[in-house]
Amino acid sequence: MHPNQIVSNPAFAQTNIRALVFDLFAILFIYMVPTLTHLIGIKLYMLEPMRLMVILAMVHTRRQNAYILAMTLPLFSFVVASHPVFIKSALIGVELLAMVFAFFTLTRFMHKLAAIFISIWISKLLYYLLKYLAIMTVLPAEPLVGTPLLLQLLTSAIFSFYVFLLFRDK
Repeated sequence: MHPNQIVSNPAFAQTNIRALVFDLFAILFIYMVPTLTHLIGIKLYMLEPMRLMVILAMVHTRRQNAYILAMTLPLFSFVVASHPVFIKSALIGVELLAMVFAFFTLTRFMHKLAAIFISIWISKLLYYLLKYLAIMTVLPAEPLVGTPLLLQLLTSAIFSFYVFLLFRDK
């Protein structure tokens, strides 16, 4: 698209503004998670706020925006809060990218409810495989599973149900 067409295309500009506002909200939310965790005494990271923001981007903005957030939210969290450590931030980034890729690939073949749930768990399996390799090499003191699997199953089901509600008529 030619730059002049972009400026004169209100739908394109509106989509970009919506994505930019969403990204700003997502970054501020991730920035505030450590503070909120300390204030309320609940480990909010166990509820997978980065995954939530990426899933919201997947269904409310453009595909490219979901990829951008998947790559940048873990890095942003590391740079701003030093949490998680760099290696885990990189692993989370790979996990989120894999989830986005799997979701958009699977939606061509199946209902979005199944696609989101399966993509979450494909990405989790990839994350745990990579984390296992990291534990064997550079993170020996790190537990393989930090968040209880039942809680992960619950958040996956809630996120999937949200996607289902959004697309149930389509």
